[in-house]
Amino acid sequence: MSGAGEVDLSQARPWPRGRGYHEFEEGDEFAHHWGRTITEADAVLFATMTLATNPLYLNAEYARAKGHPGLVVDPYLVLSLVVGLSVEDLSELSTAFLGMDDVEFTTPVYPGDTITAHSTVIAKRRSRSKPHNGIVSWRTVGRAQDGREVISLVRANLFDAGAPDAAER
Repeated sequence: MSGAGEVDLSQARPWPRGRGYHEFEEGDEFAHHWGRTITEADAVLFATMTLATNPLYLNAEYARAKGHPGLVVDPYLVLSLVVGLSVEDLSELSTAFLGMDDVEFTTPVYPGDTITAHSTVIAKRRSRSKPHNGIVSWRTVGRAQDGREVISLVRANLFDAGAPDAAER
């Protein structure tokens, strides 16, 4: 502290986050940090806010009658969570999200499940139309605390890649 109530930031430095195009190689793997436990409040709030009126998401008795132990978490909440867990490692420095393919919701998720995510770089290339940009694609898998796969997907982002060198032309 420099003075009463003032913080000395002279020694502060930015914490590096994200990766650029040139920091990815096909086959690179990322175990995304910490994961997230989905609560019943998360599940009900998400279903309500997104108008997902499927009774599996909002009526525990109905869900039990259909063979579930209780409420089922809307798979789109699981999708949002898994992509969110991967952003800092994969796409935080990208310039555009290009989309998702092959999204598979493999097993139901229930309140109390803790979801973690793991991604693998499956493709990296220069943009054909804008060679100063590069596209990186990842396969991401989400798992519950017991190891069961709950979701898998492929997504791609556009990055500033700079001028191509001779090997990339």
